[in-house]
Amino acid sequence: MTIQVPDALEKEHEETTRLIAAKLYEAGKLTLRQAAEMCKMKKWDFAEILIKYNVHYLDESATEDLETFRNALKG
Repeated sequence: MTIQVPDALEKEHEETTRLIAAKLYEAGKLTLRQAAEMCKMKKWDFAEILIKYNVHYLDESATEDLETFRNALKG
């Protein structure tokens, strides 16, 4: 999919992509993994980006990620 954006936004391509991914995640259209992949980031790095856009990370789609994290802590 290609999205046409104004030239002013194209100069900020990375930031624009992050904003769109964060808002799609917030709307439940993308999982955390999908949104992170859209931005070519790791899930945990993308989770930090969500804070910048006032998007809450902990929702129903984060259950799997929390379980993975808990298992990692157990060793």
